Amino acid sequence: MSHVTRRTALLAAALSLTSAPLQAQTWPARPIKLIVPFPPGGGTDIVARLLAERLGAALGQSVVVDNRPGAGTAIGAAAVANAAADGHTLLFSGSSTFTVNPAVRRSLSYDPFKQLQPLGMVARAPLVIVTAANSPFANLPQLLATAKDKPGELNYATFGPGTGPHLVGEMLAYARNAKMTPVPYKGSADAAIGIIRGDVQVGIDTLAAAKPHLQDGKLRALAVISDKRTPLMPQVPSLGELGLGYALFDAWYALAAPSGIDKAIGTRLQQVLATIVADADFQKRLTQQSMDATWMAPAPLRELMDREVTRYRAAVARSNIPQS
Repeated sequence: MSHVTRRTALLAAALSLTSAPLQAQTWPARPIKLIVPFPPGGGTDIVARLLAERLGAALGQSVVVDNRPGAGTAIGAAAVANAAADGHTLLFSGSSTFTVNPAVRRSLSYDPFKQLQPLGMVARAPLVIVTAANSPFANLPQLLATAKDKPGELNYATFGPGTGPHLVGEMLAYARNAKMTPVPYKGSADAAIGIIRGDVQVGIDTLAAAKPHLQDGKLRALAVISDKRTPLMPQVPSLGELGLGYALFDAWYALAAPSGIDKAIGTRLQQVLATIVADADFQKRLTQQSMDATWMAPAPLRELMDREVTRYRAAVARSNIPQS
């Protein structure tokens, strides 16, 4: 090998070794796109906007929320899964995207375990089962008894096949040997209108999304989807005390990037996320939205995803939920 050739090879090797650190040093080079696979106004969107503001301030670059609803969150999730892993396109979504979709749907346009890299959980949100304020159903046992006596006649709102409300609705029906018909909506706002109007008899959503309608007397809470009552709604029974623990569902929100993101960028994002979640003002703002600021690092979050998808797949098999 000539002196010039050897020198060129050494230079190329040096450049390859320094390219990743240089990428991390120059990141973020432009505004970061935070894709949210839900319409504006729902629980996911609320947390995403609180987070985007603080991420932007910490990183010195704008973080722009890009709402891409549809296909049970698969449209937005696939957009991130197929994006360049350069830290400029991120996903913020709920547990449905990470664990329910792969459990319920055979054909999925993205793989949350192979194409997405979780960066951390930032919040948990109590889910509540609601009906219209003028509904004849005073409590959840009464509604499920009717759904058992009149199979398929009662409708419940979902955000599409494979979403959290779909899975919870089917698990509830299975627990009481009942049958309800799922009706898909684009998001929380549309679903609430359908419930209030009487197009569907029951809905399953975050307390954050349902709270305004509960406060103005348009919706009635039948139960919270938890083992015990929540201090946020102490007057509302829990699924645990109603003997419906089988249908428990953990609603959480997490940030993720396309797989293969530079390690230094991923580490920086994790550090910023952990600091944001520990901030007292962020925690207060989430409490005001009926949510809990909850930090979980990538490794335990991945373990949680593994456990949940296993549990939900078993529930799908037992409940005879049709897989799309």
